[in-house]
Amino acid sequence: MTSRRISTGSPFESRIGYSRAIIADGWVFVAGTTGYDYATMTMPAGVAEQCRNALGTIARALAEAGASLDDVVRVRYILPDKADWPPCWPLTAAAFAKALPAATMIVAGLQEPEMKIEIEVTARLPG
Repeated sequence: MTSRRISTGSPFESRIGYSRAIIADGWVFVAGTTGYDYATMTMPAGVAEQCRNALGTIARALAEAGASLDDVVRVRYILPDKADWPPCWPLTAAAFAKALPAATMIVAGLQEPEMKIEIEVTARLPG
């Protein structure tokens, strides 16, 4: 099996010991991604902005792998508060309008109290 690791340069990757994404045998596995703005290392207060940031980070990791959000086949959303989920729907519907991946939303605690959403995806490289 051949694999390649992708990093966003987030300090959490080296501190915790993970890669933002792994490409293995035509698949791209993107780690759970929260809403940090990695340019400023800040976390927006609102769930929609956190969702937007997470989707942007995921899209950049997929692009580096040679894929896009349109290639996502599986997505998992994790939120500490299920009431925060509906405000994300317009963003996720737009992001995955073409892919229409299999999806699951889980209510669970996240690593830090300011984190309102974490998104994990699996994509298949095109071609």
